[in-house]
Amino acid sequence: MKNFRILLVVLTVLLTANFAFAQTWMQTGAPGENWIGIVSSADGSKLVAGAVGGIFCSTNAGLTWASNNNANTPNIFAPLIASSADGNKLVMASDNSTSVFTSADSGATWVTNQVTAENWWWASVASSADGNKLVAVNYFGAGPGSSIYQSINSGAIWVSISVPHGEWRFAVATSPDGTKLIAAENYGGIYTSTDSGATWISNTVPSANWASVALSADGSKLAAAGSRGIYTSTDSAVTWISNNAPSANWSSIASSSDGNKLVATVNGGGIWTWQSTPAPRMNITPATGNFMVSWTVPSADFGLQQSPDLGSWTDMTNAPVLNLTNLQNEVVLPPPGGSVFYLLKTP
Repeated sequence: MKNFRILLVVLTVLLTANFAFAQTWMQTGAPGENWIGIVSSADGSKLVAGAVGGIFCSTNAGLTWASNNNANTPNIFAPLIASSADGNKLVMASDNSTSVFTSADSGATWVTNQVTAENWWWASVASSADGNKLVAVNYFGAGPGSSIYQSINSGAIWVSISVPHGEWRFAVATSPDGTKLIAAENYGGIYTSTDSGATWISNTVPSANWASVALSADGSKLAAAGSRGIYTSTDSAVTWISNNAPSANWSSIASSSDGNKLVATVNGGGIWTWQSTPAPRMNITPATGNFMVSWTVPSADFGLQQSPDLGSWTDMTNAPVLNLTNLQNEVVLPPPGGSVFYLLKTP
């Protein structure tokens, strides 16, 4: 194969008119329900929230909301929700239900999963990007001894995974491939795992009544919501800082795949969003005689451009393919026969 050289230039070109993101929290147009849980699509545009009043959805980053309840929706109180990256596969549970429910058609129909023989109540659920790996936290009553169950086949079979002894009552989240987990102990700390729950590491975040946790696709950006407010980490949970969210009874939090868009619910006080300016980083790798340009799905629209000389840029028509194992947009290209430059640009 003919040798070729590619110079990859990672530039983020922001159009001021379209992207003036302030790192502050803003309340969405969601109704004032008693919100229990919320999940976000990879780009942060599609949101699904569970409340005492049922399931609500938004397809425009929280601008408008609609009820997703139908005749097939399980009649459970205050549903907890998790979803695949495309929103087609859902998992739902409740702290007053002994079953975990799954859907493969965005909630049009549901399947009942009896996870254990005991009458456990469920406190939190999470899903990998492809919807195949599911995690559910159960507890019996309000004391230590809670456990975490995992499924690798969309809920058909569940097994218990090892966790530190504690009251795992509310919060769990997973990376796209299901290998990185974050879990919060009720009235305690936050733990992370990088091996699908085989081992866990305690974090330095302050102890609190943590209600919910979230993480980016690569596991580097994390968020936790609870009685102390909202805390975030940008270094894989090594350090945590307050996110300066409004003082409220935060009940749930979710993250876009790049970690730059957060959405959080207040019990009885609406749904809020937080956005920082996305700066996607491109990667380049060999791909069987070709090469692949990839980047984490950003929380804003970006298009791929190329240039032979950094002077004139051309929009590329190659449609990226979403890799659900890492939530990367991937474009496979043939050798260009010379130097070529690439950048991601807002439309």
